[in-house]
Amino acid sequence: MPVQLLKIIEGQSETPLPSHLQKENLKHLQEGCDYTNKYIQGIVTLSYPLTKLRDGRDFFKIVVQDTDNLCSQISSINIFIYGKMAEDCAKLIRHGESFIAAGFKVIKLPTDREDDRHDCHLEVSEEAGSTIYIYAKPGTSAASETASVSVAPKYVYTPLNHLKDGTVVNLYGVVKFFKPPYISKGTGSASLQAPLSSFLVSVPLAVVTDVSWRDSRRFRRAGPFFPLLLGFSDYCSIVTLVDQSNVKLTCSLFSGNLDFLPKIYKVGDIVRFHRIKIREYNGQMQGITSGGFASLTFDGTVGAPVIPRTSSRVYTFMDEEQKTVEELRIWAASNISISGPATKLSGVQPMLFFDLTCQLVGKAKVDGSSFLLKVWDGTECPYPTWKVPVEAKDLEGEKVLLHQLKNLAVDILVYDNHVQLAESLKIGSFLRIYSIHAKEASADNEDVTRMEFHLHGGTCYGRGIGVLPESNPDVKELKEFLESVTLTDSQNMESCSMDIDSTFGNVTDLELHLQRCQQLSVTVLTDHQDLSNTELKTITNSTAPQQYRIRAKLRTYKPQKLHQSVKLHCSKCNSLQEVPDRDDFDFILHGSAGIAPNPELHNTSWYESVTWTTQEQKQREIAIHFVKHDEMLQHPEDTLIMVEGGTLKEIWKLTKRFKCVIPVRSTEDDLELLDLSAPFLLKGNVKYYGCKQCSTPKPMKNLSSISAEQQPSWEPTEIAQVLGIELLQYVFVMKFTLVDETGSLNAYLFDDEKFFQIPASEILTSNFLQQKMQMTMNALCPPGRKLGDLPWLECFIKSYNVRDTMKNQVCYQIFDTTVAEDVV
Repeated sequence: MPVQLLKIIEGQSETPLPSHLQKENLKHLQEGCDYTNKYIQGIVTLSYPLTKLRDGRDFFKIVVQDTDNLCSQISSINIFIYGKMAEDCAKLIRHGESFIAAGFKVIKLPTDREDDRHDCHLEVSEEAGSTIYIYAKPGTSAASETASVSVAPKYVYTPLNHLKDGTVVNLYGVVKFFKPPYISKGTGSASLQAPLSSFLVSVPLAVVTDVSWRDSRRFRRAGPFFPLLLGFSDYCSIVTLVDQSNVKLTCSLFSGNLDFLPKIYKVGDIVRFHRIKIREYNGQMQGITSGGFASLTFDGTVGAPVIPRTSSRVYTFMDEEQKTVEELRIWAASNISISGPATKLSGVQPMLFFDLTCQLVGKAKVDGSSFLLKVWDGTECPYPTWKVPVEAKDLEGEKVLLHQLKNLAVDILVYDNHVQLAESLKIGSFLRIYSIHAKEASADNEDVTRMEFHLHGGTCYGRGIGVLPESNPDVKELKEFLESVTLTDSQNMESCSMDIDSTFGNVTDLELHLQRCQQLSVTVLTDHQDLSNTELKTITNSTAPQQYRIRAKLRTYKPQKLHQSVKLHCSKCNSLQEVPDRDDFDFILHGSAGIAPNPELHNTSWYESVTWTTQEQKQREIAIHFVKHDEMLQHPEDTLIMVEGGTLKEIWKLTKRFKCVIPVRSTEDDLELLDLSAPFLLKGNVKYYGCKQCSTPKPMKNLSSISAEQQPSWEPTEIAQVLGIELLQYVFVMKFTLVDETGSLNAYLFDDEKFFQIPASEILTSNFLQQKMQMTMNALCPPGRKLGDLPWLECFIKSYNVRDTMKNQVCYQIFDTTVAEDVV
């Protein structure tokens, strides 16, 4: 009998252990020794869900604490149980029971030990001749029973108003708010709401951002942003629960496996959490995952089947628990504000934040910080929609279906922390995307406005992406509706392919076709379709100002090094300047590092502050000020921080963790911006600059007006406005030499992103965008080609006069023209 239950009578085991077994002290365990006739004894403090290994064997892990050595630095050990013994133990073991393992094998861990646990673990299996004895609590089972008797554990559930700090509990609750799982770039080892006063005291930032896991135990209480600075990645979900006591509990749930987090789809769902740890912070209880955490989720709709959602293969659900779920459903129906059905695309309005249940039909990488999802829900948006420019070869999805859905599918651009999850989504899967931002936008001089859809970075207001199973009632309803939609263009793509195959039967025919294609334009006109083409000779002989439509070839362009085309432009004074290089910024930061932070400016009503001193030979004092919202600290991806005393390397590392970073310095009365030769704001990979001539910097306390907004967006234009900064715009400035049969002229391109369909603000930090721009220019002006082989460009140009002290000169500028989507 490899697994036995032993009964305790008057403090003694009714059945004694075999006489040949000798007790081994936990601290004396060593790898390589023979423990055939030895046993260890302790109390079960943690157990993990039963899992199955790749070889098909069952696996069960527990943590046992040695009650004889509670004051020792090593008081507990991991025990790995395999095979039939694992299955039996998963049925029988309860927390707090006395556990004995005999005939075990000791294995040295390849990594550092956890907290007070032994740096070895024990392996127990029937094949190794091991035996397990479980001292059952009174009333559990008769003496000497084997594990073949099924024992369902009886769990106690704690109401939310009875939670106590430091306990590990089981509970039920109704979901009042949740954030779908997202990549936290951190682990759950540190509480998300630990006091900031404990954050990195006397720890140099360079050490923190490069710290190894071996050293991380020194910073266990490093506050909400410690895991993110370390750069570890777990999935995280934030859930706020309520129950009939009207007490609220916010839980931070972490797991390295997305499937282990609760399957929550909407507010009003009901969850059951087992083994969640309770922590008190600022007088409020909060929950965080602990070892062995497990969950079940139920539809919160009154009358719906009580079917748990879980990825666990083994779980218990008693009859009395079904009654608990139904009671919570009835209570929630009259006490929780549950939103109605998710918005359909046909009901979308401008400036709306909405949830969408849809099917994924296409996806593509746009750049390092954004990703495209093409989705549909069977209805048509009442507004013209924006199509994100991507290369056809980069777009995943069934080409025929994408063509059929060209009027029904919409493009949703997702950013930052949502990108990794978006990349993993499978075409055809059903999604619920939370807090999509619908906004209207139009190009200059364009009458038609288009609806854009964005899933912004961060997790405020529940922003995120959830994958719905096909068993979900909303998915079943959506599938039925999608199947009823008539796709009238189903043959267009197929017939087009057949026409191409039949038209170009051999290579010669195809080459002739490509030569004819050289006569087609590689640019698109976005307005003024009533204008007819004008020859270049006529234009150069005409007076300015005028507007023209031309058809010409691009003979050459400057600058040849395309990164040199990016400039900074002030729309107020119309000045142009070069983008400062990193050395200029680094020099300014080093100069400001000599100004010590003013402690009287720390911890105001709208931000919290942390300071420490570096351990370098020339010590620096660094301060980080975390801007709050509703008097609460937000998650890093939603947080603006102000930094004093940081180096360029440290500032860039912080931009990878936080939504926005503003370098500042202390004065007597307030924080202030640095010299405007430095960027006043960093967001993602973009540095934002202000015009020295037109800006009138205001105190940093003006930012509090944005933090007080219902949904602070921390958009650079809004930040610049409240700080009195005239924001400089990144633009492309190039000179094109255009020719036709009658003559030539030089035309300037002055554009932020419309011509190339590439943001000028992002190209300096994106290799992908730089390659795309180079490929575009190679298509417009192919290197090594004769003039007759160059493609035609259709452009709008306008003439204007430039006067100086010596003479009047006529110049030309390209406008309302964009590169055709299929050029690259």
